[in-house]
Amino acid sequence: MTRRVLLVNPRMCSRRSMRLPLSLLALGAALEGRWDYEILDGNADATVPERALQAVTDGTVDLVGVTVMPGPQVAPAIEISAALRAARPEVPIAWGGYFPTLYPAAALQAPYVDYVVRGQGEDTLVELLERRPAAGIRGLSWKDGGTVRHNADRHFRPPDAYPPYPYARLGDVSQYLRPSFMGRRTAVHQAAIGCRYHCEFCGVVTLFQGATRLQGPARLDADIRTLRDRWGADALQFYDHNFFDTEEASRPILEVLARHALPWWCYARTDTLAGFSPETWELVRQSRLTMAYLGAEAASDEALRQMKKGARVEHTFEAARLCRAHGVIPEFSFVLGGPEDPAGEMEKTLSFIKRLKTIHPECEVVLYFYTPTPRREAASERTRALGLRLPVQERYGPQGPELPTTPEEWTEPRWIEYVCHRDAPWLSPRLRQRVKDFATVLGCRFPTVQDHTTPRWGKALLSTLASWRYATGRYGHPWELALARRLIPLREPQSEGL
Repeated sequence: MTRRVLLVNPRMCSRRSMRLPLSLLALGAALEGRWDYEILDGNADATVPERALQAVTDGTVDLVGVTVMPGPQVAPAIEISAALRAARPEVPIAWGGYFPTLYPAAALQAPYVDYVVRGQGEDTLVELLERRPAAGIRGLSWKDGGTVRHNADRHFRPPDAYPPYPYARLGDVSQYLRPSFMGRRTAVHQAAIGCRYHCEFCGVVTLFQGATRLQGPARLDADIRTLRDRWGADALQFYDHNFFDTEEASRPILEVLARHALPWWCYARTDTLAGFSPETWELVRQSRLTMAYLGAEAASDEALRQMKKGARVEHTFEAARLCRAHGVIPEFSFVLGGPEDPAGEMEKTLSFIKRLKTIHPECEVVLYFYTPTPRREAASERTRALGLRLPVQERYGPQGPELPTTPEEWTEPRWIEYVCHRDAPWLSPRLRQRVKDFATVLGCRFPTVQDHTTPRWGKALLSTLASWRYATGRYGHPWELALARRLIPLREPQSEGL
């Protein structure tokens, strides 16, 4: 009887927003030729819970791997895992992804989770399937009877160390190439993992601890050709945690992208772009970079220093000027409402955003509330000897509530709001409403270019209606804009952007 592995991506978005499930494709690439496996994507198929249950009941599944992001994906992951455990309790279930990596103890509190794969999971999964002793598998947390064990961390390997993604395993690949403002068939790809920086609010820091592993230009060239020539992609969205690691490393990659000349989107840093030479910026223009998501984060150098951002306010202004000069739309994100002086920093940031709009009127703005993330426990003789530094956080903010200790608690609405950066326990109702009203006025005054469905006349009308509020700073209770948006739906970059 054929034995196989079930890889499950629980539902977390609509079909309109779904993209290629890269985490499961990466695992599939590591399993290819070794184990039979099946990918079930809940974003593409609403019947995945039933299909997963049917798959385990036939007795051929050796292990179920579930990828889990914090926020709205936790509840569907619980639903699937609990149903599988009830039907076939002998089938082991492993959770991987950001949620169990950040909160391994909470994940293993669940009776339906046997293993947690922390960090990069390809090699850990293969070793687990080979039935090596669990105690010797790096990157694994597991249950030893009634005791939770955490093995040593696993070092990260570059994307080139693994085979190409097995796209054909998804069946109808075309359904994942979604229309966007860049093209009719936008594909996603990850050319590098990790980030060398240590921003205080970023979960990538906890996961990668400053490590970054890049894909080489030859492999990137081959991957782009596959997406374009075999699957018909006409635009690219890069999921790299930080696409431009350094200028030196970026130039060979930009040369590859310039040869293909497909519109593309990526994450980047303001200080890196501000320091690029004119020659590199010319490569950026030739490569057809359309939009870059840039973490501006704050309106003062002191706030950026406290965040350990490593960039300065002048870098944000310079990146805006250079992007405009070279045809790139910057998508600036801001982190509002930290525990110290949330109102003061918030007002500085709102004024700062208006200054950015004078430099680059097309720039996008995404507003988040500050979200503390777990940090690795401090290095000590014990942690160095064990090769293990687990994420540690007990409370949400200096005086906030204690963190949940089970996956079920993480599905409570307030925790979903916190981890999705939509709220924080120390914010007053007035501050929340202030940001909401400003975002409404800003979004109507400058409708996002990512909205490729709203007609031009609708965007023009919203912009005209919002102009007096934007100019005067009277953002409070924009009832007329709320009414107009009921008649003219407009996409919001924060929730519906790339």
